[in-house]
Amino acid sequence: MQPLAPRPQMTTLLTNSVLDRLERLRINPVGRRTSRSRGEHLSGKGGTSTEFCDYRDYTPGDDTRFVDWNIFARLHRPYLKQFHKEEERHVVLLIDASASMKFEDKLNLAKPLAAAFGVMGLLNNERVSAYASHQVGGAPDRLPPCRGRANMRTLFQFIENLEGHGDAPLERAVDSLLRHHRGRGVCVIVSDFLSFGDLKRGFNLLHSAGLEPLGIQILSPREIEPDVANDLRLVDSETQETLDISSGADLLNLYQEYRQRLENDLALMCRRRSGRFLPVSSATPVESVLFDQMRRQGWIE
Repeated sequence: MQPLAPRPQMTTLLTNSVLDRLERLRINPVGRRTSRSRGEHLSGKGGTSTEFCDYRDYTPGDDTRFVDWNIFARLHRPYLKQFHKEEERHVVLLIDASASMKFEDKLNLAKPLAAAFGVMGLLNNERVSAYASHQVGGAPDRLPPCRGRANMRTLFQFIENLEGHGDAPLERAVDSLLRHHRGRGVCVIVSDFLSFGDLKRGFNLLHSAGLEPLGIQILSPREIEPDVANDLRLVDSETQETLDISSGADLLNLYQEYRQRLENDLALMCRRRSGRFLPVSSATPVESVLFDQMRRQGWIE
């Protein structure tokens, strides 16, 4: 017998083995942020799905189709059956594709992570949209909302074609996103979050729009643990501004204090808006982030 030919890769972003594992998983948000349109997710409100949740007393005007007549025959008192309400969840992907994300493969990790969340959304019949901003003042690259397995290739092509360039701040991308987006759910933000802008405002806008923020901060190994001993010149990859530093080793403690404070602030901003936050190194394999860190911390189930 001839050995079976290997299955062709569907995308350069994720291996077939990773895609197979994602088919059995789904995003596990902290809250139940869903839209009113019918979908696959149980909301916190009663509704008309087939999954029973509780009884309540009948009141005049209630739909008699939901009266439990077996209980009425025994107790001579009408009780109404209640059901979970199944609603639609939106999964919004916000990918930082500015020039700073090209440093030490940060964008090369951001793209497959965003793709993985998009795949889980599509395979669980959620509406998935994606946004990436590059240039200040320019319109963001945008993938309109789509649903179902048939749109996986469209999602992959959109993310594969992203290239790191420009200097668009993340909070401006949030403004652009919300001009197009309608619906409640989760917003997966994949970025280094190295911005001079007001990140808190962006998180507030997402929360007000009914989107639970899932922040993934990707920093390079040299950004996490800089190896600085001599004089050096720093060049901003987005603005091209330069900064000359003497005795750089003396600044390492100050830098680490700032980096840790930024990480703590981002985690707090996400938690206060019923979201999650995870810092990762760009050197970490995508499989380790997804199936080790995120699954262990309850991001996916």
